[in-house]
Amino acid sequence: MLDRMSKSRSLLPSLLVAGQLAALGALGVATPASAQTMQTLPSFVEIYEQQGPTVVSIQVATNARGAAGRRFGMPDIDPEDLPEQFRRFFQQPNPRGNGNGNAPERDRGPQTRGGGSGFVVGADGFIVTNHHVVDGADEVTVKFTDKREFKAKVVGSDPRTDIALLKIEASGLKAARIGDSQNLKVGEWVVAIGQPFGLENTLTKGIVSAKGRNVGDRDTLAAFIQHDAAVNPGNSGGPLFNLKGEVVGVNSMIFTRSGGFQGLSFAVPADQAMDVVRQLQTTGKIQRGRLGVAIAPVSKDMAEAFGLSKAAGALVSSVEKDTAAEKAGILARDIITRFDGKTVNESADLPRLVTAVRPGTRVPVEVWRDGKAMTFNVQLGETKAETTTADASKAKPAAGDRAKTKMQKLDIEISDVTAEDKKAAGVKGGVQIESIRGRVRSLENGDIITAVVYRGVTSEVTTKDSLDKALAKVEKGAAVSFQVRRNFRNEWNTIFVTERIGDDQ
Repeated sequence: MLDRMSKSRSLLPSLLVAGQLAALGALGVATPASAQTMQTLPSFVEIYEQQGPTVVSIQVATNARGAAGRRFGMPDIDPEDLPEQFRRFFQQPNPRGNGNGNAPERDRGPQTRGGGSGFVVGADGFIVTNHHVVDGADEVTVKFTDKREFKAKVVGSDPRTDIALLKIEASGLKAARIGDSQNLKVGEWVVAIGQPFGLENTLTKGIVSAKGRNVGDRDTLAAFIQHDAAVNPGNSGGPLFNLKGEVVGVNSMIFTRSGGFQGLSFAVPADQAMDVVRQLQTTGKIQRGRLGVAIAPVSKDMAEAFGLSKAAGALVSSVEKDTAAEKAGILARDIITRFDGKTVNESADLPRLVTAVRPGTRVPVEVWRDGKAMTFNVQLGETKAETTTADASKAKPAAGDRAKTKMQKLDIEISDVTAEDKKAAGVKGGVQIESIRGRVRSLENGDIITAVVYRGVTSEVTTKDSLDKALAKVEKGAAVSFQVRRNFRNEWNTIFVTERIGDDQ
């Protein structure tokens, strides 16, 4: 009996341990068995040791008088003008200075200094950084981790992708390996190396948070990689590595309310960056395809009005004369849904797809027109030199003493367009909005309505009667898209706006 009791007691500790482990497992706490299946955190030591020497620090000097209007050494655009607190960053504070990126008063010369990061892409001295790092620089200096310094020449620079290519007189350099950013997955580990706040060769790690982000100004072509590796002023132009030690992006922008890192960093995908680099190396300039259309997003209500099953694509608001689009037969009111075999999910996708194709190339373009899909074979033109976009501030024409009519299904007053306004707006007909009363969300005073789209069918509007006839078909609460000519600071543009129409207005 005693032996049997002692035997039972000898089993008790192991039974208790087993029970405790089972309880821990039920609570989701790792047990020795489950710990064996858990993935260990990656080590970034090899990436730093192997790729760290390919990363360089960049110092720029600009004539003080030429930079007088710049803020904190930034390019001509004021960072405050960028939307949603997106900031480009390269000016780092001088720990011995006054904290704004400039040297102390006693050390100041006739130049304003800033800096950023970059990485070697050619053993013969080619280096990649951001356009905004070197934009307007009179002198560029590249510094390696072994303290070697070289004066650099700017081979070329592309503001639309924020990529610049530098050249130094050196050979036998170790170049960074370039990866495939298209195969990068959300959730993958990434590593940033650069010189935040002037602290050279600093490594930070994080994960890919999203891909294909449309951030920055309207002319930006980069489909940004969003990640949460810490980047700060001075990181601009530095590489973003995957766990294989391959460059998958070029750090360019952050979202911040404080001026520093807040968990949202953005990098230009390596495939876009290297396409720019290859063109700058071979020709010294960037060639991009051009379609020749002005586009707008497709909202849910607009998709309903045009008879699309979902809100996707790019709505053609106007087609320029003698361009690839006009020659192929693409029209205003077409919705481009596919380009060169690739789906256009957002309107911002289309410029990136078009400019990625070389001028003169023939590509299929699929559009949605009058409730059905059509395909056109388009030979692309060439994008012209960069131009400044017009200010979107609106100057509305004053309403005259023209006869006004109140619409039955839309709470607006309209009038026929005068011959003078037709000539100025570039229209042959239409009706002009004189006043807006009730629940109209998108139409504005002064708009000239030229067409109505309902359930994929377009009705041209030439007079007040034709507008009333087009709206008479619309069911209560349905979405209708209006093609209008709108005056932006004395420049007329064609746009599409959508309203939901009700009988009780």
